[in-house]
Amino acid sequence: QVHLVESGGGSVQAGGSLRLSCVASVAHGYTGSDACMGWFRQPPEKEREGVAISNARSGSEYYAASVQGRFIVSRDMAEHTVFLQMNSLKLEDSAVYYCAAAPFCPDDKLDPRDYRYWGRGAQVTVSS
Repeated sequence: QVHLVESGGGSVQAGGSLRLSCVASVAHGYTGSDACMGWFRQPPEKEREGVAISNARSGSEYYAASVQGRFIVSRDMAEHTVFLQMNSLKLEDSAVYYCAAAPFCPDDKLDPRDYRYWGRGAQVTVSS
């Protein structure tokens, strides 16, 4: 199994920055289960949506159009950690941010339905 724990959420004013971290604890025998790892978010009363994904197998990253150019996803493979650097934050970025992982990235990298492992979420609140 893979256990994910997010950290780094909080409150920030619009235009500011936050950095989220997610550490994966990978059980023996599940090596590679976190190869596809990244971030989703769920604003109040809305569907969960993909934000940014890192594919360790290809070295590629994928971003939602709404965050392209503002957010950066990165990995520390040795520490089984994925980061999300969020810059130029907007009011509409407020949401619970979830870390997710899968052994392989799905064809639609930002579709939450194909991710097997999830963290409990971290609240990000952007105020004016």
